[in-house]
Amino acid sequence: MGSLKSPVFLLVLYLLEGVLSNSLIQLNNNGYEGIVIAIDHDVPEDEALIQRIKDMVTQASPYLFEATGKRFYFKNVAILIPENWNTKPEYKRPKLETLKNADVLVSTMSPIGNDEPYTEHIGACGERGIRIHLTPDFLAGKKQTEYGPQDRTFVHEWAHFRWGVFDEYNNNEKFYLSNGKPQAVRCSATITGKHVVRRCQGGSCVTNGKCVIDRVTGLYKDNCVFIPDKNQREKASIMFNQNINSVVEFCTEKNHNKEAPNAQNQRCNLRSTWEVIQESEDFKQTTPMTAQPPAPTFSLLQTRQRIVCLVLDKSGSMQSDNRLNRMNQASRLFLLQTVEQGSWVGMVTFDSTAYVQSELTQLNSGADRDLLIKRLPTVASGGTSICSGLQAAFTSIKKKYPTDGAEIVLLTDGEDNTISSCFDLVKNSGAIIHTVALGPSAAKELEQLSKMTGGLQTYSSDQIQNNGLVDAFAALSSGNAAISQHSIQLESRGVNLQNKQWMNGSVIVDSTVGKDTLFLVTWTTNSPSIFIWDPSGVQQSGFVLDTNTKVAYLQVPGIAKVGFWKYSIQASSQTLTLTVTSRAASATLPPITVTPVVNKNTGKFPSPVTVYASIRQGASPILRASVTALIESVNGKTVTLELLDNGAGADATKNDGVYSRFFTAFDANGRYSIKIWALGGVTADRQRMAPQRNGVMYIDGWIEDDGEIKMNPPHPETGNVQDSQVCFSRTSSGGSFVATNVPAAPIPDLFPPCQITDLKASIQGQNLVNLTWTAPGDDYDHGRASSYIIRISTSIVDLRNNFSTSLEVNTTDLIPKEASSEEMFEFELDNSFGNGTDVFIAIQAVDKSNLKSEISNIARVSLFIPAQEPPEDSTPSYPEVSINSTIPGIHVLNIVWKWLGEMHVTLGLH
Repeated sequence: MGSLKSPVFLLVLYLLEGVLSNSLIQLNNNGYEGIVIAIDHDVPEDEALIQRIKDMVTQASPYLFEATGKRFYFKNVAILIPENWNTKPEYKRPKLETLKNADVLVSTMSPIGNDEPYTEHIGACGERGIRIHLTPDFLAGKKQTEYGPQDRTFVHEWAHFRWGVFDEYNNNEKFYLSNGKPQAVRCSATITGKHVVRRCQGGSCVTNGKCVIDRVTGLYKDNCVFIPDKNQREKASIMFNQNINSVVEFCTEKNHNKEAPNAQNQRCNLRSTWEVIQESEDFKQTTPMTAQPPAPTFSLLQTRQRIVCLVLDKSGSMQSDNRLNRMNQASRLFLLQTVEQGSWVGMVTFDSTAYVQSELTQLNSGADRDLLIKRLPTVASGGTSICSGLQAAFTSIKKKYPTDGAEIVLLTDGEDNTISSCFDLVKNSGAIIHTVALGPSAAKELEQLSKMTGGLQTYSSDQIQNNGLVDAFAALSSGNAAISQHSIQLESRGVNLQNKQWMNGSVIVDSTVGKDTLFLVTWTTNSPSIFIWDPSGVQQSGFVLDTNTKVAYLQVPGIAKVGFWKYSIQASSQTLTLTVTSRAASATLPPITVTPVVNKNTGKFPSPVTVYASIRQGASPILRASVTALIESVNGKTVTLELLDNGAGADATKNDGVYSRFFTAFDANGRYSIKIWALGGVTADRQRMAPQRNGVMYIDGWIEDDGEIKMNPPHPETGNVQDSQVCFSRTSSGGSFVATNVPAAPIPDLFPPCQITDLKASIQGQNLVNLTWTAPGDDYDHGRASSYIIRISTSIVDLRNNFSTSLEVNTTDLIPKEASSEEMFEFELDNSFGNGTDVFIAIQAVDKSNLKSEISNIARVSLFIPAQEPPEDSTPSYPEVSINSTIPGIHVLNIVWKWLGEMHVTLGLH
């Protein structure tokens, strides 16, 4: 079956989904089409792996179909095979499918010794995830004991990925108190099993007696785990443990365990998985099927050499604001550095008509690159016909290759009301269109070309010092190349200099990069004085100057030295920019990368845009980095936004290497560009105590039908190893988004404080409740809220549904702190709450305009009055008697006393 999906539907799909996911999936008559499962370059060639992928999806389809009430199944899947595997006649050329937009990635790169299937999901409840991660060993069935069958696991991950639901277990908090009694975190609550003490040594675990209750907390002590019975009657839930034989459904409103402290309850406002699925666009588009679905079909696609054509605007408006020359400066960076060696590159320019400046040329040397650079346009004139440029590019590409999977880099600054006339041409081409909108008047329909083809959309203003155009071209690495081949931007800086002023600074070349390091300097009038020193203090020579294009560059030979490279550039009365790029120093050591993401490509005021930046070295997150987003509006106003990995506000999970923040500082309708700066941090590669990811439960063990408990080896992430400091710098273009419905100034305050999502509660003594949370802001996670409302209830559902009428806590002395600060508050419960009572707590923030946040996640405490240990010298004494004692009742009394003491320890005097 062909891999090209319905382009019209794809356009609608992109407009609906935003850009958290660049997926090509569409839902057609209950069947999911266009699923892309990509095998990464690091996976050794193994044809059996392809069959295992097919088997997993084929077996998962009927399980998904029944679990969703006969609504959904897997219809067709494209398996993307790496370029470094042997070619075969049945391996076809991809169209829009790339490694970058794959829905499932099969890779050996995962945290140390961990084959846990998981889903990248950085958004809110109900928002689709980015990608499912699987390893070859998992697909080979080598981890079935720990994670369960591949097909059932895939359905668990599909629910994360497609419907934005969360796990119903909790690795960090396995038990909770309910009515004073400890309960295992599970869904549904009728899943049966035993609480046992687990002892692990080396690579094996055993059970070691019954769990003992902590007298202070009322919970089971450490090393206690819940081991489920292998055979059950309960049908739910797949998001708890899909490996239980009887589990074939998602939890519904009727059987969902709302009290369990798990991610699904915390992130989805106590809603069950099925309730969230029912609210999805997928569910709204379908009705249950009456017949069984067909088996999935598969297409095998193999990535090939990169084919890219620059389509550059040379119309008369490109004379304004030095745009033509700036385009040539940015194009030079792309041709010198960004595009990978061995790629085929062509060039088309257009005004009212199109001109082929260069047919496809393979870049095998510096001379090949220089030849293309010489073809860049030098004169701007005429009108703007974008469709002419695209048509000429497709025609040029077809002389050597099909347009399937080819890339177009389209730059324009002009309006063109005929652009929609070539939408069908683009849809049918199978090519990927990256768009660069330059200046405030670029065609409003431009982004639709990139949306419908999965391309990158970027915007650059005429504020030269922001270096937006160079950043846009620097971001255009191949979506299929191995990460070691990607050009990585280390620095991007610009400044307006007067009277022989200097631009001084340094850029870090860390140990993960250094190959093909390039320093590129641009200016607007006269050649500046440029000085660069390596980490040893040796001044660098060999700059290549082009006074016509007003650009100079230095290519560092070999592998650049690790450390701080200093620069000083002097000029007068002009604007300078500096860009530094490099590649991975080794094909075996993953470089540190920054991947920016926004949750929508069109933001409608007053809905905020969420900006994310994922920082990784391979599969390992980089923690405690300094991450900043620079967001520039069409008016040229730039807002600096510190992104945080604190698990509050816009950030979903603390310390997962994803840094997030809400953007609310809209000042105009139109395009906004995003640039990410990241500095330093620590790598979690050596720190295994990572936060729980959206993945399947690691199975501690099973209780067989005969009652025997079979334990699995310890989870690979157990243990704590020192994390290591890393020193790096990165800059990355985050693309662009479009704001609509922004009112004229003064812009009214319509942004409430953001929802508090990390409220935690504990109890001290018998009735003193301690609360902690991260402060929201006046406008989402910016500024300072004006006040807090805290309410409590003995019913978690009543508190959620009737927050405004629940019992309010006195917060007169609680003054909100600045957003992202840690808040602490304590209050006393009155004596009306008896021992064993569960108390649920929620909080709402209020801003100066009396706008209220959503109700927070619901925290809980259980009033557990610990039993008092009798002093050693006050132990009651009884006459010593033998078992045949003639003193009536004494022997029975001792037995009863001993039994009560054991119950006292085991049950904590409930």
